This record gives sequence, structure tokens and C-alpha cells, in this order.
Amino acid sequence: MADCRSMKTCSAIFATVFACLPVMAGEYQSVAEFAPGESEKLDWRIVDDGIMGGLSQGKREIDKDGILRFFGTLSLENNGGFSSLRTGDVNLDLSGADGVTLRVRGDGRTYQLRFSTDAEYRGREMSFQAGFPTTKGEWTEVKVLFNRFVGSWRGTELPDKVFDPAKIRRIGLQLADKKQGPFELQVDWIRTYPGS
Repeated sequence: MADCRSMKTCSAIFATVFACLPVMAGEYQSVAEFAPGESEKLDWRIVDDGIMGGLSQGKREIDKDGILRFFGTLSLENNGGFSSLRTGDVNLDLSGADGVTLRVRGDGRTYQLRFSTDAEYRGREMSFQAGFPTTKGEWTEVKVLFNRFVGSWRGTELPDKVFDPAKIRRIGLQLADKKQGPFELQVDWIRTYPGS
């Protein structure tokens, strides 16, 4: 365990120092390790459907071992239905990778990984999303290809928008599966996997 945590700390330092450099084809790059210093820099924050009148309530915790816990209750009342966790501004060039891998332990629900770039819709920030499954109570590694990401703005899909992994400005996780009730997702790390 000590070696694993030490590796996460080193990866987090590497990611913080070299975040603005492009990841080269065939190379691994850390996107988020949830180490204390890195997490403060990335400024993870909850954004729920309350901004649109909904009643969902999400929370986030990062434990001493660098595990992110995103949990809460999803509500469909008042036209709600989503809870999300997103970073502040980042500057990532992941164009040398084919996608990302996440080590997660979930509740059997399907979550979304989201990236924002410089792309806009009606002059406002939009995002690109792709879903990934979880297995209840089990740690799994899931891969999400960049070519699966679809443009989205306030729940409306924008298939004509093209995701550019060279211009990532925000990272996010979201639950919006239209199922009321409690949820919990744990994330150990998010990393790229080598491009072809």
C-alpha cells in the first residue's frame, strides 16, 4: 500500500508540473491521482441540478489514500436529474492518447466522464461526454475512447461538435441516468492509455 500511495503522489506531482505539455503517442500520462496537493490545484467542486431548480444533492470527499468519493442522492423532482463533480480551469493536451482509463468502484450505475474544451454553443461553454459502467462494490478499470465523446449542452446532444483532446479546459464526472435514489462512485485515478 505504501508503494502504491507513493507512486500516486509522484504521478500527481508529475501531472501538476507537466500538465500543459502534450502527451506523446505510446506514453502514459496521469490526468488525476487525487493526491492532496493535486486535488487543491484542480479545485474539484460539486455542481447539481439545483442551478436549474432541481433537488439532487451531491457531495465529494478525498481520503488520505487519495481515493475520490462522489456520492449523494439523485432526484427527478422539479425537472432535475443530475449531479456532477468538475474541476476548475485546467490546461491539458492529451492528443497523443486514444482515450483514458479510470480505476473505479461504483454502485452498478453508469456514470459520465466529461471534458470541456474551447468549444462553445451559443457563446457558452459546452462539454463532451461519454458513459462508463460500474460494477457494484468492485474495483474495475474502465477505458473510455476519445472517439466516443459526444458534444452536450444542458442535456442536449450536439453530435456535430468535435472533441479536441488537445484543448481540455475542464474535467468532470456526472450521474444523469434518470434513476432516483442514493449513488456512490469511488475513483482511484484517471490516466491516459497510449495512442496507436
